[in-house]
Amino acid sequence: MTSAVPNAPQHEEPDARPITMFGPDFPFAYDDFVKSPHGIGSVPDAVHGTKVAVIGGGLSGMLAARELLRMGFQPVVYEADQIGGRMRSVPFEGHDGIVAEMGAMRFPPSSTTLFHYLDEMGLETEDFPNPLSEATSSTVVDLKGESHYARTLADLPDVYHQVADAWLKTLEELAALVPLQEAVRQRDVRRLKEVWNELVRRYDDETFYGFLARSVPFQSFRLREVFGQVGFGTGGWDTDYPNSILEILRVVATAADDHHRGIVGGSQQLPLRLWSRPVGDASYWPEGTSVRSLHAGGRPRGAVTEIRRTEPHRFTITDAEGNIDTYPAVVYTAQSWMLLNNIRADERLLPIDHWTAIERTHYMGSSKVFVLVDRPFWKDIDPGTGREVMSMTLTDRMSRGTYLLDQGEGRPGLICLSYTWADDSLKLLPLDAGKRTEIMLNSLKQIYPDVDIRSHIIATPATVTWEAEHAFMGAFKANLPGHYRYQERLYTHFMQDRLPAPYRGLFLAGDDVSWTAGWAEGAVTTALNAVWGVMHHFGGRTAPENPGPGDVFDQIAPLRLED
Repeated sequence: MTSAVPNAPQHEEPDARPITMFGPDFPFAYDDFVKSPHGIGSVPDAVHGTKVAVIGGGLSGMLAARELLRMGFQPVVYEADQIGGRMRSVPFEGHDGIVAEMGAMRFPPSSTTLFHYLDEMGLETEDFPNPLSEATSSTVVDLKGESHYARTLADLPDVYHQVADAWLKTLEELAALVPLQEAVRQRDVRRLKEVWNELVRRYDDETFYGFLARSVPFQSFRLREVFGQVGFGTGGWDTDYPNSILEILRVVATAADDHHRGIVGGSQQLPLRLWSRPVGDASYWPEGTSVRSLHAGGRPRGAVTEIRRTEPHRFTITDAEGNIDTYPAVVYTAQSWMLLNNIRADERLLPIDHWTAIERTHYMGSSKVFVLVDRPFWKDIDPGTGREVMSMTLTDRMSRGTYLLDQGEGRPGLICLSYTWADDSLKLLPLDAGKRTEIMLNSLKQIYPDVDIRSHIIATPATVTWEAEHAFMGAFKANLPGHYRYQERLYTHFMQDRLPAPYRGLFLAGDDVSWTAGWAEGAVTTALNAVWGVMHHFGGRTAPENPGPGDVFDQIAPLRLED
């Protein structure tokens, strides 16, 4: 998803609090919770050393495992592929420190809980070169065979200004943008829930496209078409047009589409460090203990092939190597569809309404193609135009979004030739890396006829299509209209006192159960929900000075729509 249209206004005063991913569905201050000197909870001494299975070694699983270790549990991690999940940073052989970000690659500063863990793990971030951002020297927008070069929005033709204006007016008139963002900024829970819950009631059955089409500023089909191809914030959003408008409004309300940062050295470092670095303040465990050190050979268990409920109130897990182990609790962070096909899942794991919610989960597909080049040649100046010979590019051609990633003076350059979603991703599904690269080079040749990208390529192209990945089957969840009720069931699953006793002990977390899927903050916060759930399940509690998400749940619970 790429964009040349500016983000929604944030109406900031010089001393205003920043907008963060605070809510809007469940406005709990996770960032304050994890920073508290009182910690995020403890369990009775008798529970220390208890094994808890953590299925999935992505960001959510690694964070849950680390925090469970900190409480004194023994997390046992199962991973079907590699630590990192969709934080997958693929290196190029012989070129240390240069990685292709196949999954997560840009993170909004409004993800304040995520950034807490980035800081804790000693990771640095840098501006990500989104279109027309300060980190991007120039952008080319190429639609219907016509290209426009721009350093700022002011350089683009009037139709793009009309689109930008229509989007901002639509948000203000139909989505209460100003009071919504002000409530997020001020962390005014009462006002936030009042505004957001009304939007949920009004728009649960509305598509993104339907929302635009009912807007007076977007009555022109041409404006809707350009907006879909060029988008706002992070994306050309026409691939999202069939999805629920609530998915989009969450992004806008919490500034998830703004001022993105990349992780220096690759995003996969975060889950890898959560896995391998000692937890200095852990209960029960000796100094120097890490999640990794609790695993034989320093490796996670293999892929889970079966999960069964066994007596008394236990979970028996079989892995791909044939090992069978039994646990009193499980945190499940992998893609939920895995429970429908790759894993033999006991139907007694979840109530029937939760199974229905998993079956209705809708994933967005995504593909990327990266090439390593001998140098950042795109910075060369064309003597005829006085401009860079190539720019960050948005187009309706097959490549859709092309990013130019400077790796520093005297180093090779990295190009994300193509970043596509949904139907655009499916068009590439049957093709190997070589054929994909040829298509993208041909696409870009129409825009830059005098630039020979191929002559600069120095390594085998890297590519991924997430819907073809056996352990993922999609890039991230994106609700369709009418799916709010399903999402509410999955998100609130960690509150297990509300479930019949036979369904307790397995805790869902990760991107699929997050309200803001596709953003790492959701993986982090749902992991913290699950950790609270495990703690509570074993008789633990939080400090009175730092209540957890379950302690205040009834006061801030997501809206429950009537059937």
